[in-house]
Amino acid sequence: MSLKSLYLGAAALAVVFGAPSAFAQPTQNVILVHGALVDGSGWRGVYGRLVAKGLKVTVVQEPNTSLADDVQAVHRAIEQQNGPVVLVGHSYGGQIITEAGVDPKVSALVYVAAIVPDVGEGVGDVFEKWPSPTADAFKPTSDGFLLFDPAKFRAGFAADLSKAETDFMTNSQVPVSAKILGTKTQHVAWKTKPSYGIVAGLDMAVGAEAERSMYKRASAKVTEVPGASHAVYISHPREVADVIAEAASK
Repeated sequence: MSLKSLYLGAAALAVVFGAPSAFAQPTQNVILVHGALVDGSGWRGVYGRLVAKGLKVTVVQEPNTSLADDVQAVHRAIEQQNGPVVLVGHSYGGQIITEAGVDPKVSALVYVAAIVPDVGEGVGDVFEKWPSPTADAFKPTSDGFLLFDPAKFRAGFAADLSKAETDFMTNSQVPVSAKILGTKTQHVAWKTKPSYGIVAGLDMAVGAEAERSMYKRASAKVTEVPGASHAVYISHPREVADVIAEAASK
């Protein structure tokens, strides 16, 4: 029997018996997925803490050019792992891990101030249901990408970081394709995989209430970080790493 067949069988048992994890071996692999407008370097504080706990950590640098491209970047990283994987997504990265998480190697999902769509929903649909506090902060480029208004970036994205840090983030944005907003989710891993959600209490991008609502819908175990901005994974790496380590321990 192939390794892929073994994982498919394990995933099926998890659905049938309702077990939190059907993997015979503990999860030692973590894949971190950034959201729109930023790159993977923001995960450094989380990365260091997870490595110190003995976990193997991979940081994906997805291009933000389309949902398909971004999901493929995560699948590429999953292929390189030897054993089960915890997928972690921040912001729009939540939609990416929702799609990619159906891979049989994935044992759990961790949503960090993230979008958690259902089948047939895109980022735009989520923001119609739960309007973003900074919906007017996006500026289009002439070739169909979006950037966060530099004048609003710190207040809207990372108010609990230093001005020096947010100045750098403002001026190193990774443009996100506008077409992603309308791209519908086709596969939803949280329906069959254990999920964890981190609420950033002062999130002005997705919004704390939106996060709570989506996490409840996904039956996720929720951790609140009351004073955190949307950049909670940078400003509160210990709390974020602790949730990821918990997901890996199950």
